[in-house]
Amino acid sequence: MKRLIIHGDPGIRKNAVINYDGDERVCLAISRQGDWHGPDEPQLWCTIGTEDEREDFEKRNYVPHWLETESVDAEDVDIVKRAEDIAVS
Repeated sequence: MKRLIIHGDPGIRKNAVINYDGDERVCLAISRQGDWHGPDEPQLWCTIGTEDEREDFEKRNYVPHWLETESVDAEDVDIVKRAEDIAVS
């Protein structure tokens, strides 16, 4: 699990699947930053992980401040499945 800051909005929402760093990752949570007071474009602060890490995320079995954080531009994010395409139970 890691934190991914996306500069710009690639059009993803919670539960979307993206190809990041050569692997498919699920966007477990997304918070949108910068709509009111800057920067010039919004930032999406995402917690991403594998489907195996979903239970740990839901049970808060991790320390958010200790997650590795990386940053990418929106055009560098490959969307595998949008959240609307996924049935979540």
